Amino acid sequence: MPRYTVHVRGEWLAVPCLDGTNTVQWLGREAVRRYMKNKPDNGGFASVEEVRFYIRRCKGLGLLDLDDTVEDALEDNEFVEVVIEGDTMSPDFIPSQPEGVHLYPFEQFYISLDGNSLTTEDLVNLGKGLYKIKLTPEAEAKVNQSREVIERIVKEQTVVYGITTGFGKFARTVIPNSKLRELQVNLVRSHSAGVGKPLSPERSRMLLALRINVLAKGYSGISLETLQQVIEAFNASCLPYIPEKGTVGASGDLAPLSHLALGLIGEGKMWSPKSGWADAKYVLEAHGLRPITLKPKEGLALINGTQMITSLGCEAVERAGAIARQADIIAALTLEVLKGTTRAFDTDIHAVRPHRGQAEVAFRFRSLLDSDHHPSEIAESHRFCDRVQDAYTMRCCPQVETASCPLQILEAVVASCLCLNFSLKMVFAERAETISGGNFHGEYPAKALDYLAIGVHELAAISERRIERLCNPSLSELPAFLVTEGGLNSGFMIAHCTAAALVSENKALCHPSSVDSLSTSAATEDHVSMGGWAARKALRVIEHVEQVLAIELLAACQGIEFLRPLRTTTPLEKVYDLVRSVVRPWMKDRFMAPDIEAAHRLLVEQKAIFCLVSIPLSLLIHFLVWQVWEVAKPYIEKYRREQHPESRPISPTAFSFSLGSLDMNSSGHHHRHQDDL
Repeated sequence: MPRYTVHVRGEWLAVPCLDGTNTVQWLGREAVRRYMKNKPDNGGFASVEEVRFYIRRCKGLGLLDLDDTVEDALEDNEFVEVVIEGDTMSPDFIPSQPEGVHLYPFEQFYISLDGNSLTTEDLVNLGKGLYKIKLTPEAEAKVNQSREVIERIVKEQTVVYGITTGFGKFARTVIPNSKLRELQVNLVRSHSAGVGKPLSPERSRMLLALRINVLAKGYSGISLETLQQVIEAFNASCLPYIPEKGTVGASGDLAPLSHLALGLIGEGKMWSPKSGWADAKYVLEAHGLRPITLKPKEGLALINGTQMITSLGCEAVERAGAIARQADIIAALTLEVLKGTTRAFDTDIHAVRPHRGQAEVAFRFRSLLDSDHHPSEIAESHRFCDRVQDAYTMRCCPQVETASCPLQILEAVVASCLCLNFSLKMVFAERAETISGGNFHGEYPAKALDYLAIGVHELAAISERRIERLCNPSLSELPAFLVTEGGLNSGFMIAHCTAAALVSENKALCHPSSVDSLSTSAATEDHVSMGGWAARKALRVIEHVEQVLAIELLAACQGIEFLRPLRTTTPLEKVYDLVRSVVRPWMKDRFMAPDIEAAHRLLVEQKAIFCLVSIPLSLLIHFLVWQVWEVAKPYIEKYRREQHPESRPISPTAFSFSLGSLDMNSSGHHHRHQDDL
C-alpha cells in the first residue's frame, strides 16, 4: 500500500493511500483532516472543506496539480508539503526546504578519514556535498580497540564517569548496568535544548563530517557499528535539525551536538534533499536507514566536542580570505576612479617594513594598476596633476588590511582543531584505561574567531570611508552621490548609509565573546569559552564586510561612467565588465537593493558549471570560482611571472596576508601626482 509523508504546519503525517486513483487534492485534505484531529482546537478550522491550500514536493518545491492522481504524480513514500493559504505570511511559518539549499548533481567521490589528515578545504567540500565518507582500515582498528576498553569496563562494572555514572553534578551517582543504554538516550534528549534557527544543510553537513573525523581517531569509545551508521546518514545527506544557539563552548558544543545525535537516534527533525524537513524516523526510513541504538558511553561520545565552533570557524576563515583578496581589487578600482597614485605601493617602501602579507597586497595593487604594463587612460589624464598625496584609505591599504588580521595564524589555529580530540572522557586503548581531561574546552578557536571578526571588520571600515570619498563631490571631483540631476535623483546617498550602518553594527559584534564566562552545570563547568557565539558573530561580521565591499564595487563602477570615454587598466576593465553583466549603469534612481545583492553574489557565490558527463573531481573544483577574483587573478599571476619569474604561483585559496616573502624588484613608479616627479 503506497504511503506518503505530508508536512502540514510544522507537523509530519504518514498518510496511506489504498486507491492510487485518489487525487492529490484528496491527499492534501486527508493530511489536513489528520492534522485537525490531533489539535484541541482543530487547528483553528471549522471544517476540512474550508481550508484552502496548495501542495508541492519537498524535493525541489515543485507545485503539484490538485486534480492529478497520486499514482501519476507521486512515487511511493514521497515527501510532500501542504501549504495553507495565509500561512506563508506568518512569522512562524517554516518551509520544509530552507532557503539557499544547493544540490550538487555531480558524481560523488569518497574521502577516507583517519582523524588526523582532514584539511579545511576537505571540510568545506564535504559541506558542499562533493564527497562521501569512508574510514581508513587504520581508523577502524583504533575504533575497535577503544570500544573493547569500554566493553571491559561495563562487564567488570567499574565505576567510570559518564559510562557507569551520571553526568556533571551527578558524577557520583552510579547507574546499574541494566540502565546504561537508557542513560545515554536520556543524555542526548536532555541536552537537546538549543534554540534559534537551524543550521543550513551545508553547515550541518560540515558539523557531522567533523564529528565523524574526531570519532575516527579512536579515543571516544564509540563502536564501529554505530560510527558506520553515522557515516551512512552523512552519505545519504540525512542531516539532523540543529538549532544555532545554546552552546557555551565547554564541555564542548553540547546542545548542538545533542541535537545532531537526537536525529541519528530517530528523534526530532531531520533534513534530506529527498524529504526536506521531516521527522527524523521518516527521513531515515525513506533512505533505507535505521535509527542508532546507543550503547554504553556512545551518547557521550557523540555530543562531547567543539565541532560546531570549529566547523563554522572553517567557513569563516575561508570566506574571510576570499573577501580579503577581492577587497584589494575593489580598492584598486576605487583608487583609479579617484585618480590616485601607485607610488605608495613602491617595492622599497614595503621592503623597509618586511611584513609578508603587506608586500603581497602592495604587489597586487601594482599588478592591477601598473600603467606601463596595463596602459590606463585614466592614469594618463592626471599624470601632471597638482595633488600631493592620497588619503589613508587608499595609501595605507597594504598596512591596514594585513596588520589588522593575520589570517595565517587564525587559519592554523582553526585547522589544528580539525584533527584534535575533544572528548571529556578519553579512551586510551594502549593503556586500557579512560582519563577525564579538558580537550573539549573551546578557548583556542573562540579566541581565534574573536580576533578574526576584529580583523576582517577593518576591510569594511576602510571600504566605507572610500565609499564616502566616491560619493562626496568635494573629495571625488565627481557628481554628488554619483548620479546626474542630483536632487531629482539621490543616487548612492542611502547605499552609503547602508554601508555605514553595517560598519557600525560590526563594531558591536567585534566585542570579543571569549572574554566572557558564566558558570554552568552547578559550578562543575565554571569556566567556558562562549566559542559558539564567537563563530556565529564572526560569520555575521564577514557577511557585513562582503555587503559593504559590494556597495563600494558598485560605486566605483558608477564612478567610471563619469570618466568615460577614458579607460582604466585591462584587468580593472574586466572587473567593470563583470559587474555590468549583472548591474546596469545608474542613469536615474531605481530600486537599488537588487543591485547590491547582485554585486554581493559576485563576491561570495561560487559559479558551478554543470555538466551532463562525469568529470574528475580535481577538474570540478576548478569550475567553482570566486567570480571577481577569477576575473583579475590571471592578470595578477601574469604580472608576477613577468616581473618575478622565479616566484611560485599563488594558490587561489591563499590569503592576502598569509603568503611567504616575495622578491619584489619592480620599482612600481608611476608618475601620477606632482610630488612624484
